[in-house]
Amino acid sequence: SDKLKDLLELLPEHDLPEELKSKHCKRCVVVGSGGILHGSELGHLLNQFDIVIRLNDAPVQGYADHVGNKTTIRMTYPEGAPLSEHEYPPASLFVAVLFKGVDFNWLQAMVKNETL
Repeated sequence: SDKLKDLLELLPEHDLPEELKSKHCKRCVVVGSGGILHGSELGHLLNQFDIVIRLNDAPVQGYADHVGNKTTIRMTYPEGAPLSEHEYPPASLFVAVLFKGVDFNWLQAMVKNETL
């Protein structure tokens, strides 16, 4: 708990982006990374949801016909974070899901610009 407390003190205060605060989240969809949508051609339908939450490194680029190209929130463990900057649309929110000790080490290294 001390490590978490120290980390929280390092993080700047931020609120949700305005475009998320103003949404009333009438229809949300969670898109995983299991590949079940490949070949489905449901991208257009998924893009119609108010909030699109993508998990882990579920790819969008090259698969938009099947998984859509809208990302409102991306949630992932640090080791599942997408490596390409193109998977982080500027209008979306990245949420790091931390639960292991190594996850907190990762966050600290990111905040302090340190090498793991």
